[in-house]
Amino acid sequence: MAKTDNSDGQVPRKVVIVAYDGAKLMDISGPLQAFNDACFEDGRPAYQVVLASEAGGPVSTDTRVKLETVRLDDAVIDSVDTLLVAGADLIMPAAATASLRARLVSYLDRPRRLGSVCTGAFVLAQLGVLDRRDATTHWAACSRLEDQHPTINVKPDAIFVTSDHIWTSAGVSAGIDMALAMIEDDLDHLAALHVARGMVLFLKRPGGQSQFSMELRQQMRDARGRFDDLHDWIRTHLEADLSIPALADAARMSPRNFARVYLRETGESPARAVEKIRIEAARRLLESARDPIQVIARRTGFGDDERMRRAFAKVYGVSPQDYRSRFGQPKS
Repeated sequence: MAKTDNSDGQVPRKVVIVAYDGAKLMDISGPLQAFNDACFEDGRPAYQVVLASEAGGPVSTDTRVKLETVRLDDAVIDSVDTLLVAGADLIMPAAATASLRARLVSYLDRPRRLGSVCTGAFVLAQLGVLDRRDATTHWAACSRLEDQHPTINVKPDAIFVTSDHIWTSAGVSAGIDMALAMIEDDLDHLAALHVARGMVLFLKRPGGQSQFSMELRQQMRDARGRFDDLHDWIRTHLEADLSIPALADAARMSPRNFARVYLRETGESPARAVEKIRIEAARRLLESARDPIQVIARRTGFGDDERMRRAFAKVYGVSPQDYRSRFGQPKS
């Protein structure tokens, strides 16, 4: 993503977050907090955030916490840089936002950037703005979005997706990741990292990253947790021999029985699981450490940077060097 231009670089951008009764509180409050915390280098707020709804006044979120909003008509009178539509229940019927959509349709061409959080993508889809575009939503609703709107190229794994000026994100916390990416796009990498640190986020996740970390995917597959201890052992022995005999020994099983049971319990081979854990470890080091790529390759058990490059490209579609350039710590 290229950094967007602002006329003098010091005028706060106006962000309108559209809410309605039943909208998810986190879909609203997460991006709101990120934009609210973003500042120019001199400490002044970089964004003016406005909560809007069709009629204005208090809006009751899914948690029953009420948020005060202004009328959408009033919110978009002045120049709007970014307009985001919050999500709601995973099976939110179209009728629930029909009146809001009728109002929104008049304003779709006003923002420089238009987006949605979680199932807010359905609102944009029903307005036709996602047709023939890449988009995403909460993982549990991706199939329904694809079925209801076959002209949309749904990316079920992505945390957030950009398609020209249209941004869509996955569920809940992914809205924060998308907001951080917007802040980086508008300001710079350091500004986004400063917000992430202030919100005590571990790291700013890239949009192309899966909605689930590789560790979480393994936990979901191994629902009974039979191999949790083994996975922890692998993470602390990435440079060791992680062949099936070595893993079987760590799991106190025979190699043949281990390979069979592991595949049955997790749905993937031990070798594939090891590679995923190594890739995840390498990704984190590329984001947080300044070690040369060759050193990271050795530390994570790939042995050499070419093996890591091939594995990384298969999962993330970019080389480790390109990934680090985009998401790593800036050089001091």
